[in-house]
Order: sequence, then structure tokens, then C-alpha cells
Amino acid sequence: MITKEEVQHIAGLARIGVDEKDLDKFATDLSAVLDWISELKEVDVAGVEPTAHITGMENRMREDVQNDFENKAEIINLFPDRKDNFGKVKSVL
Repeated sequence: MITKEEVQHIAGLARIGVDEKDLDKFATDLSAVLDWISELKEVDVAGVEPTAHITGMENRMREDVQNDFENKAEIINLFPDRKDNFGKVKSVL
């Protein structure tokens, strides 16, 4: 069983606040998760091939090729505010 002190320590490592009234519930829940993991460790998986993806699909990568856009000036002219060959937008940060 995980203690309240261990819950507080874990919460501190995760930099999250935990109310005193919730410590018992979190201790019980974390203990249940660790018990479940212990059960999983006991499962015999000898002869079972590890899988990362059940579909077997793979990413097909391609070369990243730059293409010039034919209507640059037309797009730039759509911006209400421009500077040189660039459209100006509001700052994000």
C-alpha cells in the first residue's frame, strides 16, 4: 500500500498540488494500479511476438521537394497588410 507521504512525494515530483483530503483516495488508487501491474508481470508471454502496432502499417516517407507557386503575387495581394513580398499578420505571442 502506498502511503500518504509517498503520494505527496510523487505529487511534488510531478509538480501538482494535492489536497490533504484527497491523499487517501490517491494512495488507494495508485496502490490498485501497482497491484494490477504486478499481476501483468506474472503473465506468461513466452513465445508471444512483441507488437508495437497491430495493423502492420508503416509510414511511407518521401523526399521533401520544394515547388514554386505560380500565383505568389496574387496571394500576397490578398493580404490587407504587406511588406515586400510577404503578407503581415498579427503577432502570435
